[in-house]
Order: sequence, then structure tokens, then C-alpha cells
Amino acid sequence: MTQALLMNTATTASLDHLRDWIGRTEQSDDTVTAAPLAGLIATLDRADDPAPIDGSVLPPLAHWLYFLPQALQREIGADGHPKRGGFLPPVPLPRRMWAGGRLAFVHPIRVGEPVTRRSTITSVDAKHGRSGALVFVTVQHEIVNAQGVAVREEHDIVYRDAPAPGAAAPVPPQAPTDEQFSRAITPDPVLLFRYSALTFNGHRIHYDRSYAIEVEGYPGLIVHGPLIATLLVDLLRREMPDAALTQFDFKAASPLFDIHPFTLCGKREADGGIALWARNHLGQLAMSARAVIG
Repeated sequence: MTQALLMNTATTASLDHLRDWIGRTEQSDDTVTAAPLAGLIATLDRADDPAPIDGSVLPPLAHWLYFLPQALQREIGADGHPKRGGFLPPVPLPRRMWAGGRLAFVHPIRVGEPVTRRSTITSVDAKHGRSGALVFVTVQHEIVNAQGVAVREEHDIVYRDAPAPGAAAPVPPQAPTDEQFSRAITPDPVLLFRYSALTFNGHRIHYDRSYAIEVEGYPGLIVHGPLIATLLVDLLRREMPDAALTQFDFKAASPLFDIHPFTLCGKREADGGIALWARNHLGQLAMSARAVIG
């Protein structure tokens, strides 16, 4: 067995204890208030949307504005995230990102409603990739209101090693170019800061340029994975304003940065579904998604 393989095996084995977190549960309660939704409408530049009031229906993915973690300042780590441990396993890898998710929208959630989120860790998987050790954690959420389960969600989180000094970043696959509708986005620090504020996300890679570049080795500020997903759903809503989204699956392929524009794309598929994706300035795939409408 080669030395590299021995090291990879040892690293993966050292993470096996994290599987003890499988089956852990957590419950959070919240009230759907209008102010966060109004902030999202402004951030997405939806000038024609009415101001939300009690009874307004949350658009798909807007439930991410609620049930926000509120760790005390003393509990925040150097990267701006809450320190490891607690509900999520204490993965000892420095980089944490949204990898993707799968959502089913059962019935509407409305402003003014009390809601409950029931969360369960369903899998913890340690692997070794080209960039080093990887740990994938999947969390299942159920968002419940008075009518029952309104949203079912599987949320994938990936933890990874920092790259070795001088290591080349993996080259993402080329994105499709056969879109039927699209929208160009020019990200900037204000957009990223506003979304961080709306989601109470202290992760410094989204707003602290010196930290993102000098500590984590990125070329600029990273566009949030959930923001890209939200923008893809927003693209669909602009194209098909009367369509009811019943399912949305998305998967991150490569990061987007605030130093370059990117393009949101979509097309209708033969089976009635909608393919959606985000393409970077080099034509490479950043996120792929699929939507089902009722």
C-alpha cells in the first residue's frame, strides 16, 4: 500500500466517529414575519412584488430566512461560523459549504403563521477526493404549520480540507449552452452582505475579502450556495410567474465569486420538468438544478 493511500485511509478512519451523530434530532420554532421577506424581495430586485403582509405566501426557498442559528458571540469560530459540535458533528476540516439539496413543497406557508422545523441528521459520510479529506453530512428538515408538513427538505453539507499551497483548483465541467431563458447577474459585496444579513450568516468568505483571499485562498468573495439556488428559483418565477413549484433539487458544482458576472439559465424539458443551471464567466458549470411545477 502506498504512503499516500495509507494517509488517505488513516484520515478517513479518523473521521468515522462522526457517524455517531446520525439520528440526532433538533426542533426549532419560529413565526413567519414580513420583514425578512421584504428584505429578500429588495435583495432580489423584484420591484413589482407587493409588500408582504399577514397572509402573504412565502415564495419557494424563502423559508431559509427563518429558524436562523443565533449562537452567542463567544461561540463563533475564526471563520465566522458557530464553533463545531452541538447538533452538527464536529468535523475537523476547515472549509464548510452547501453542497446541494432536494425539496418538496407540499402546501403554502404564509406570513403571520407559527412554524416548526424538525431536523434529523440522516447520513455522515467520510471520503477522500482529489483535494483531500471530505465529509458529507445530510440533514433532513420538515417545516410544519397548522396544516401539517409544508416543506420537506434534504440539505447536503460538505466539509473539506484546505488545498495544498500552490495546488491548482479542479476544473469544473462546461455548462450547457442550450438555455431557452436566462438572466445575467453581476454579484457585488453589497448583494452578498445583504443576503448574509438576511440569513444571519457570519461566514466570513461572503463579506470579508482579506479573510477569503489571505486565509482561505479564494480569489474573491464567494457567492452563497443558497443565494444561487434562490436566484435560480427567482429566474423560474420571472419566466413562469403563475407556475406552482412542487419540487426543486440542486447541486453545487463549483464556486462563484464576486469578481466576475455569471449567468442563470433554464429550459423546459420533454417530461415537463425545468432544467436550471448557473454558468460562470468561463462557461463552466457552477450549479445545476431541476424544478417540477404543478
